[in-house]
Formats: sequence, C-alpha cells, structure tokens
Amino acid sequence: MSRRIVLATGNAGKVRELGALLAQLDIEIIPQSEFDIPEADETGLTFVENAIIKARNAAAHTGLPAIADDSGLEVDCLKGAPGIYSARYAGVNSNSQDNVKKLLTEMKDVPDTERTARFQCLLVFMEHDEDPTPLICQGSWEGRILHEQRGEGGFGYDPVFYVPTHDCASAELMPETKNQLSHRGQALKKLVATMKII
Repeated sequence: MSRRIVLATGNAGKVRELGALLAQLDIEIIPQSEFDIPEADETGLTFVENAIIKARNAAAHTGLPAIADDSGLEVDCLKGAPGIYSARYAGVNSNSQDNVKKLLTEMKDVPDTERTARFQCLLVFMEHDEDPTPLICQGSWEGRILHEQRGEGGFGYDPVFYVPTHDCASAELMPETKNQLSHRGQALKKLVATMKII
C-alpha cells in the first residue's frame, strides 16, 4: 500500500507535478482541499518559515505527513522584492496581472543590465506537526525582468521573467521544459532524491 502525504496547497498544478515525481516512490499525494483544513496564516519573514507554517498546519489537521512549498520572485534592484509578498505585491486582493503591472511600473527606468532576478522555491516535508527536523529543499532559477509581457503560458510573473538559456520569457516555454528548468522543478528533484534515501 502506498504511503499517503498531504500537500499543503489546493493548487491543482502543484498537486499534479508533485504526484508525478513522487509516484516512483509509491507515494500518494492528497491535496489539502480534500480535507477541511483552514488556510495557514503566512506570518513568517522568509520562504522557509512560511513553508514550515503551511506544512505544520496541514499535518496538524490531517494527522498525515505533509509537504508544503513557498515560492516567489526576488528582484535585485528592488532589494529582493517582491519576495515572500510575490502573490500579494499589489495588495492583499491583487491578482497576477496587478502584480506584474506594479513590478513593471517600479522598474520602468531600470536598464537591462540591472534587471537581474530569480525565482526561489522552498519545499518542506514534515513527518508530523511536531517534527523537529523538517526536510528542506531549495531551488533557484536565475533570469531577468523584461520591459513588457511575452507569452501565454505559465502563471504569475512568467510573462516578464526572461530565461537567458532559452532566449524567451518563462511564459513562452513548453510546460515540460519549464518544469525541468524551474525553481520548483529543481526543489522537487532534490526532495525526491532525498526521500529515496530515507
């Protein structure tokens, strides 16, 4: 019988990605939306703190081991902003378009050479809600912020994130290619490799 792990997100895309990667380990990923779990308050000041808060919340409410991620965009000329506030950069009820527009406005006079940025993903696995040694895996994806949006794929900041290795925006990549390159893909590979050892 496969091991059951709750994924501390309702995001169908994340559930699919994780499920596919962890299938080889005979692990069944269950989204927390299948349980009556209240959303965790992301009160941490770092990606890793917020990921731990989300994993602990899911484990506490289900009694199952939990995986959570916290991710976002860091722009060097903005001193790391939007960072942990990436999903609500333009305000609490903002959507992806609002956030992208705010980012482009903030950077309108920044030259190409100073538009360096990266996506960060912190993945956390906890055996239970009081696990004193959560498994933490990080992935980073280096790029630059474009002056305007390009492409129809992806989500969030993908239309303005330039990928130097492929000379295009993240939103112009095929999903399989993006999963190979991305911060989340890298963190997932590390997590799977570590869980194979455990």
